[in-house]
Amino acid sequence: MNIVDSSGWLAYFADEPNAKHFLTPLNDSAALVVPTVTIYEVFKVVLRESGENNALQAAMAMQKGIIVDLTAPLAIAASILSLAHNLPMADGIILATAQEFNAILWTQDADFKNINNVKYFPKK
Repeated sequence: MNIVDSSGWLAYFADEPNAKHFLTPLNDSAALVVPTVTIYEVFKVVLRESGENNALQAAMAMQKGIIVDLTAPLAIAASILSLAHNLPMADGIILATAQEFNAILWTQDADFKNINNVKYFPKK
């Protein structure tokens, strides 16, 4: 199982230099886990930068994976991880979801770079 965090999705949609690193997990929708907070973050950025139509298209593409809602147990796990790794709220939720599904987390967000089961690609 794989999770691509918001930074990876945004790199992919914007065709940034790091986009190529996220093709493997994004092309395997059966093994792609998508936390709803990731949809929120990506939709918000694409809406702001490219308009509603592009934001809706991005959100639709993201929903081809396995969508995971934030539950109370996941929120508690995310809180613990956020404190342990000094992560912002959304990153804690994404990491907790990755751990719940034994997924590899693909990212270019430096907050994750020293965490197990993370494939980190420095932003170019």
